[in-house]
Amino acid sequence: MNDQQDKNQPMDSERRNLLIATGGLSAVGAVAFAVPLVSSFAPSEKAKAAGGAVEVDISDIKPGEQKVVEWRGKPVWILRRTPEMTESLKAANDLVADKDSQKPYTMPLPSYCANEYRCRPEHKDVMVMVGVCSHLGCSPEGKFKSGAQPSLPDNWPGGYLCPCHGSQFDLAGRVFKNKPAPTNLDVPPYMFLSDTKLVIGKDEKGEA
Repeated sequence: MNDQQDKNQPMDSERRNLLIATGGLSAVGAVAFAVPLVSSFAPSEKAKAAGGAVEVDISDIKPGEQKVVEWRGKPVWILRRTPEMTESLKAANDLVADKDSQKPYTMPLPSYCANEYRCRPEHKDVMVMVGVCSHLGCSPEGKFKSGAQPSLPDNWPGGYLCPCHGSQFDLAGRVFKNKPAPTNLDVPPYMFLSDTKLVIGKDEKGEA
């Protein structure tokens, strides 16, 4: 039988079924490969949250306590200041290097926080700030108790101490004079959704 005859001869049913089955498996394999590949490009929920605004319930923060949340991969402190803590900011005015936050760190101070409390005046007991030292990026530790303590001055009004190189900040995140940190801590954009809930990374102007 010559080549021409082979081409013209109809394909037997067994061979046809084998080719159909093989082609079907190839298609299934291609789809199975494509699905995880495509899903790997879809951002995870954590990745979405890293750049977006974050809602926080603050109803569980008692006066004198602090909650830490994550925004854009950084710790954000939400401190509920007692009346005594708020009053201590006046005593710190002469001790801090940039009382009015004229020098920004990585973001400008929101206009509604341009006051002696560095917070929204209608909620001056709630202080929101990014917990990253402006020196080399360490995270300071809360030293809320006033008075003499190890590594702190005798007239310590309460605030934060950076464990890396000793920078000190008051309870509004303002850096004390003659410390390694060059600027105050950042205050992110934020707004209150209610008396017990706020959103970080978003205000009346939109998302940061």
